[in-house]
Amino acid sequence: MEKKEKGLGAWQLTMMALGTVIGGSFFLGSAVAINAAGPSVILSFIFGGVLVYFILYALSEMTVANPDTGSFRTFASNAFGQGTGFVVGWVYWTGMVLAMSSEATAVSILLRQWIPDISIALLGSAIIIGITLLNLLGADKLSKLESGLAAVKLIAIISFVIMAILLIAGLFPGSGAVGLGELAAEPLLPGGMKSLAGSMLIVMFSYAGFEIIGLAASEAEHPKDTIPKAIRYTVISLVGLYIVSVALLLPLIPTSVLNENTSPIVAALIARGIGWAGDGINVVMITAILSTMLAAMFGLGRMMRSLADEGLAPGWLKDRKDVPVRGILSSGVAMLLALGFGLLFPKVYLFLISSGGFALLFTYVVIMATHIRFRRKNGCPPDGKCQMWGFPYTSLFVLIALIAAILSMPFVEGQASGLAAGGVIVVFYALSYLAMKFYKRRGKPLRRTMMEPKLSTEFSEELADTEKRDEDTHP
Repeated sequence: MEKKEKGLGAWQLTMMALGTVIGGSFFLGSAVAINAAGPSVILSFIFGGVLVYFILYALSEMTVANPDTGSFRTFASNAFGQGTGFVVGWVYWTGMVLAMSSEATAVSILLRQWIPDISIALLGSAIIIGITLLNLLGADKLSKLESGLAAVKLIAIISFVIMAILLIAGLFPGSGAVGLGELAAEPLLPGGMKSLAGSMLIVMFSYAGFEIIGLAASEAEHPKDTIPKAIRYTVISLVGLYIVSVALLLPLIPTSVLNENTSPIVAALIARGIGWAGDGINVVMITAILSTMLAAMFGLGRMMRSLADEGLAPGWLKDRKDVPVRGILSSGVAMLLALGFGLLFPKVYLFLISSGGFALLFTYVVIMATHIRFRRKNGCPPDGKCQMWGFPYTSLFVLIALIAAILSMPFVEGQASGLAAGGVIVVFYALSYLAMKFYKRRGKPLRRTMMEPKLSTEFSEELADTEKRDEDTHP
């Protein structure tokens, strides 16, 4: 791949990360977490923000040391072997495909409020095709488009925060003071600790997508300086906006009336008689979700190219162009298939967001486990830029918390199917890697399909040993 003379800057990466993160999972999917945990959901968002802080800085340390296009997949391969890199790369790719299918479903749900006669399948398919084609424009043009779209949704969240403050204080025209409002009448933990723990999956999924910074590192300008800055800007912006907006939402509407088919922000504004603002937020939400899909497809294309370059994906997916066209197109086709698969389930959006969320949490578990081994083996990254304070205790704490979040999925209605699907995905790719290794050793035709002439060092050595043994046996 040809390298640009000038790459993406810290703010471009930050806007791309915010563009990936702030989407349907927050504007729409967060209703599930708020409904499950009640007012205590604010604790989930604070705790989720702490986890994101540590995961990002763990990723930053490894990225500064090696700004590889494969990011955490490459780091996992270096730490635990090629098999782990294969599994986490494909699980992440699959999880993001499912997640973006859920985003396409979310956009379709919102659009059907104005065009009810068009099916979710048709709307979702058209959206996925459009997002796929736009990604072929390249990193520079895409980052400019993404920055504009991300700015729109940031302005929308800030606008909601301002309106919520005015409503609560009684300063909004034509409205009395809300004060504590609904918050005063609700118990802190209506569903107990199980519901609070179960809400963590959706909350973490609302934060998901920040790892795009690592995947874009190979196209960043001066990665050793740019990546840490981008991560710092992302953490401050994202966690601050989420916690403030959710805290201000709670007095405006009872948490028990929220569901996955309605945005909590829109529902809150409508409940307070501001329907026109709700319609405006709906338009912004559509923009926000499209922005998320654009940025996520950027990462999917790069992940697929990384897998193909190391012979861990079909050889025809290799692409030496600056824009990984084959990886992007194949990811778009996979999203269409995932959308069709999701429509088989009664609660399409909840299933897609749960199964995609599991895959992303699994990826974060691997990132933290990789970071622990990385630091123990290499110490601080080059130039002594250690950013992870409290190591190894903080890394171990985050690792345990992420595993607990995965295990708590069945505590929220509708997420058990996502956990089951996620487990099947992990087992499938683990078995796929074992099968691939078996066929490589046997010298079957799959070797020519999955691997290009430029084989990995490990496989070359294995093949050489096999051929030597054959020569000794049959001189």
